[in-house]
Amino acid sequence: MKNLNIYKRGQAKNTRLWTAISAFVICAYGCYVLHQKLTTMNNIWVETLVPFGLCAVLGGLIAWLMNKPSVADFLISSEGEIKKVSWSTRKELISSTSVVIFVMLSISIFLYVVDMVFVWTFDKIGLY
Repeated sequence: MKNLNIYKRGQAKNTRLWTAISAFVICAYGCYVLHQKLTTMNNIWVETLVPFGLCAVLGGLIAWLMNKPSVADFLISSEGEIKKVSWSTRKELISSTSVVIFVMLSISIFLYVVDMVFVWTFDKIGLY
């Protein structure tokens, strides 16, 4: 059957697999929350079969989408672009993170001081 063949088998296999798993986990969690909401109905069939059926339908939709040519081509090209990325070394990452943390702390201290000056000023002129 043509519909059951995997589009471009082997290309971006891990990207497609983990995208599908992630999407299914999100859907399964949503179905679990739905199950929790439906427990107030006191009907075991509704509170169990509706979330299970929805999860099965969404799982099938995710499997279909991962094999759709436009989605598969997007994931294949995304994986190719990620492989071209030049990742920072550990030393560069630590120094960049340190600079960001220092700048953010400096800005927050400066804004705190400015805020206290405004509070003091407004207190002195009777607006606070």
